[in-house]
Formats: sequence, C-alpha cells, structure tokens
Amino acid sequence: MGARRPGAAASTEVLGRRALNRATLHRQLLLARSTTAVREAVERIGGLNAQHANDPYLALHSRLAGFRLADLTAAIEDRRLVRSCLLRATQHLVSATDFRWLRPVLNPLLARVQRNAFGRRTAGVDLDDLVADARAILAGRTLTRAELGRLLAQHRPDADRTALAWSVQYLLPLLHPAPSGTWDTLGATPVVLAEEHLGPLGPADPRRLVSRYLAAFGPATTADMRAWSGVSGLREIVADMAGELRTFRDETGRTVYDLPDAPRPDPDTPAPVRLLAGFDNLLLAHADRTRIMTDEIRRRVCVGDLIKPTVLVDGMVSGTWHLDRRAGLITVEPFTRLGPGDTEAVTAEGHRVLRLAAPDAAPHSVQVARASAT
Repeated sequence: MGARRPGAAASTEVLGRRALNRATLHRQLLLARSTTAVREAVERIGGLNAQHANDPYLALHSRLAGFRLADLTAAIEDRRLVRSCLLRATQHLVSATDFRWLRPVLNPLLARVQRNAFGRRTAGVDLDDLVADARAILAGRTLTRAELGRLLAQHRPDADRTALAWSVQYLLPLLHPAPSGTWDTLGATPVVLAEEHLGPLGPADPRRLVSRYLAAFGPATTADMRAWSGVSGLREIVADMAGELRTFRDETGRTVYDLPDAPRPDPDTPAPVRLLAGFDNLLLAHADRTRIMTDEIRRRVCVGDLIKPTVLVDGMVSGTWHLDRRAGLITVEPFTRLGPGDTEAVTAEGHRVLRLAAPDAAPHSVQVARASAT
C-alpha cells in the first residue's frame, strides 16, 4: 500500500455491518427523502445505472420527496444529465459536469473491454483510424449504432459492422441523447460526439473518482471501489491519498476508507422501508455487499446479469417486488416474515410507486405474498 503520509488519520476503530449500512443509506438518500434537485441528487449518489430507461426514475423516486417523471426527463433533455457507457462499461446517467472528468478516468477500462469483447472481431482493423473515421462521420450528426456501423464498414467491407460500432462506443466518448434514456423509451440507441454537446473533456483524475465514490458509498475497501467502477490501480491511488482519508476496520479486519468529514450516523438510526429499482446503486456499489444483504439473498437478487427490484426493511434487502403497470399492481415477495408495521409500510411504498408509474390504472393494488424461505 505504500508509506502513510504525514497527517494521515489512522484508526483501529471497527465499523460493524450496521454502521456501514447506515452510513451508505444516508449518503444514498435512503434514510430520509431529500428535497435536493435532480441533477444535484444524481451527483451526490454517484450517478445512476441506466441500462433500462425507467430504472433511474424509480431510483430517484425512492430518494426524493415530490419527485415527478417530468423532473428527470427535463434534466435529460436539456443535457444537465447525460447517458453514456461509463462505470463497469455499462450505461449510466451522470451530470454533464461529472461526465467531463469521469469519462477520461474510465478510458483504460473501456479500451480493455473493447479488446476483451471485440478484439478478435476487429483483428486487422486500425483502431486509431477507426476512431478518427467515426469522429468525422459523427461530426454534427446523430446516428444510431447500426447506422454508424454501416458507415464505418464502407471502408472496411470485410469487418464486422456491429463490432466496429461497439468498438467506437468504448474508444470514443459518445452520448446517447434524448429521447434515449427517458421514461418508456425503447428502440435503437442514438449516439453523438460527447465533446460536441458538452465541450472539451478534462484530464483523468482517479483521485477524484475515489473521493466521489466514498462520498456516495463509503466507508469502503479498495475492492469495493474497483467493483463499482471497474477501474484498476485504485489501491495505489488510495495509498497516495492516505493523508486525505480516514481508515477504519470492518468486522473481518479489512481496512475501510472514508472521507474525514463524511457522515457516519449512529448504527441505531431508524431506516425506513423503501422499494428500490432494478439495478439500484445500493446493490452494485460494493464487492462485499453484506452491509445490505446476506450472501444467500444476493444469490436470489443478483441472477446472472439481472439485478431485481428489491425491498429494504430496516436497511436490509428483505424481498423483491414486481410492477404490473397495466393492472395497476405491485406484487411483493418477502424473504422473511414481515411484521404488521413493515407490511403496512411496504404497502404504502407500493402505492406511492403506482401513483408515479401507473397513474391511469385504477384501482391500484399492492399484494404482499407469504415469505419465501432463503
């Protein structure tokens, strides 16, 4: 890890799972709904997974008081928030400000993903020439990924046009402009040059990545940081930042890092029931996810590439839920038996989601099934 710098705040204090849980819930706006504006909220919670268009809306709805679908749609349409291939090489929604510094930090990750996923299918293709060609093709234009692949293949007739287009998405900073990423949008994904829409990007600053991660998800280990971002070399970056961070131990003896003045609420702070969206931040931000769910529950919630919508009870994943918008119905499947107060709170949260996501379906219904054994 390297030598500790003068002024580093070393500590042997142990943070138990419940302490880690409450700290992360607080930073994720899940201990109390916030009145923060949409853009600021997205920055505070470290961006939003946006593989499915509706998930960011449901994620913000669980965190913000008075949230409306139009609030997020407007922020996407006016480019306060942008959608792109980012953390872990998956689609995320971040602020335009954060994109400018975050995308350069992720360049090595995305280049590695391109090699692993499409290296064989682009063998013999000059990737620098491919990127230059794509930049010229996209200048002043919005194209779908399929259209871009077709144009790139005109000068590479023997190449796989799908691999060409996907390679460009990893190697060249691109955005997916509205209506992509807005409520209920499906179909082809448009791409534009990020620098045309946002201006020049900044230099890579992995120290900023560490600080912003801890502000949103800490306290955490370097393995957690890597699991969230996909970025390698963070152990060395954290060592270099030793004088700027506090250190603790978790219950297993691992070192966890945090910002010195970051909030760490009392472990006995009440945590309200929440219905989290699929692919929610809270479920994807740590290598060790036992602060929010047991390993047994993780296997039921994280199935292959799917992260199911989940129910939080006392800050822990305690079930899953399914939304049928046409029927105006939410079905909740608890993993453990819920007490009367928790059942009432889950039902109230379900009706709150239905008022947002299925306002025209009436009457609304929330059905809580019998607990299924873990």
